[in-house]
Amino acid sequence: MLDYIDERKERFGVESICAVLKDAGVQTAPSTYNASKRPPLRRAVNDAETLKEIERVHDENHGVYGVRKAYAQLGREGGVGG
Repeated sequence: MLDYIDERKERFGVESICAVLKDAGVQTAPSTYNASKRPPLRRAVNDAETLKEIERVHDENHGVYGVRKAYAQLGREGGVGG
């Protein structure tokens, strides 16, 4: 849907396209389209990187580390925790 809007936005405008799509039964708000074009928030990027580290520690310890041990291990490695 985003590609469809991208291809036509210069000619018709995002709001007009979304209005026509709504009449056709496809709900897409202009704000949703605009939000999809913004870069991700730093917090979301940081959370994704932290999750990768947590999964790595969990996997390296045969999947048996819980929250407390994973947090402590990350702290020992200089990451989050302590």
